[in-house]
Amino acid sequence: MSTPAIGIALALASGLALAACTATDGDLGRPRPTVWSQIIAPQNGFWAATARGEQASHFRLTDDEEQMRDRAWRFVMPGHELSVFQGELANLAHLRILPASAAAGMVSDYFAGLTSTSFASQASRYNRLAEDANADRLLIGPFRANATRVVTMDRVRMRAAEASPDAAGKQEPAMARVIENEGLVLWVCERIDFRIRSYRYALTNLVVEMPSREAIKAERAIMALEAEAGPLCRQMPLNGAFREGDKRPAVYKG
Repeated sequence: MSTPAIGIALALASGLALAACTATDGDLGRPRPTVWSQIIAPQNGFWAATARGEQASHFRLTDDEEQMRDRAWRFVMPGHELSVFQGELANLAHLRILPASAAAGMVSDYFAGLTSTSFASQASRYNRLAEDANADRLLIGPFRANATRVVTMDRVRMRAAEASPDAAGKQEPAMARVIENEGLVLWVCERIDFRIRSYRYALTNLVVEMPSREAIKAERAIMALEAEAGPLCRQMPLNGAFREGDKRPAVYKG
């Protein structure tokens, strides 16, 4: 077995075996930093992504790049608590140990999770839907600001790599990092769109099953989330790392 294949096998085995050890929550609900998440997983993710033919850079992450990946975690994870296993798959996709397609689900999953437990009033289901949409909306702005800084510095990176003979041999990993960063922004936008569609599916089915005036508040929360997503996903200028027809290594079926 080749070295990359061994790395992938070890990554998958280690990821699933250590899932219980890494499930503790840290800041903003993200996994608490461990040896696995800080050292082992990123290296295995690099090997796995490279073996899949995706762009991967060995460069160390800047503070903004690391923070952007932390902020992306919220949107990559399932918007419901229905499946712990699906959450673990999404976490391994975020680490690039698994392809991003492993985090894909169905728009009906959120509604199933929302209604899977007993509740005294239908208002609580509508309130939870509105709260989730609002929580997503409040996190888009900080992610957009973070991503803007990363995209701006990527332009500086590429100008320096292309202009100086002292950077010979670093153009390829530099471009790989630009593609990684831009791909992550595109992936987050895809996942935000998936959440919006999931919330709308849930709202429609709640109204059909349990009509309530609370639906108005939930609808407004979803509309506000859509409006907040626009400046990130339709207006923010990227570096054009993906040419027309190129396979986008971080954007998959949602």
